[in-house]
Amino acid sequence: MEAVLAHLRSAIERGAYPVGGKLPSEAALSREFEVSRSVVREALRGLQALGMTESKTGKGTFVTATGPADNPTFGPYSARDLIEVRRHVEIPVAGYAAVRRSQDDLDLLGHLLERMDAETDNTAWVALDSLFHITIAQASGNPVFGKVIEEIRDALARQSAFLNQLGGRRVRSNVEHRAIVTAIENGSETEAVAAMTAHLTHVEATLTSIVNGDQ
Repeated sequence: MEAVLAHLRSAIERGAYPVGGKLPSEAALSREFEVSRSVVREALRGLQALGMTESKTGKGTFVTATGPADNPTFGPYSARDLIEVRRHVEIPVAGYAAVRRSQDDLDLLGHLLERMDAETDNTAWVALDSLFHITIAQASGNPVFGKVIEEIRDALARQSAFLNQLGGRRVRSNVEHRAIVTAIENGSETEAVAAMTAHLTHVEATLTSIVNGDQ
């Protein structure tokens, strides 16, 4: 998928597919790159998230820009919107969770860490990632936080899949998630806030790197 996306991105950037032009069909790209249509579909989703193409139902995929947008979109929300909200919600939430978590919360978080470490399927891992962040919100003891994360759950999943596919974030995320849980287990609000801050900082840095073409 990464190779297909990189090739298509490069082709658009050098003008092989001009703005307003239509990309070959999924079937044609599948034959050209000798990969499954599902791989092509993921690559096209990546281009759309980068803001370089637009998919029109029944018509195909059209080029909208010669380079990635400064602010990619994930469903109805932009990357900037998500990062801003996550910094204002998930960082304090981690601190509350460290102070208020129950043993059941810790057991579930530990179980999720183990499953994420062992998971090799990206789609399954992304689902676990969303559940991980929702569980921390619930561990805060404030049900409103859980509702907020649930509201942006789909966008978070899209962003997570994007980062894993284009930025190789999964292994590093597992390490960062473990640091967050360790701080929550220790009951340290300060450590939990610092661990979540570091996690979101790395997420933002990877997004910026992808947009700039460094990945």
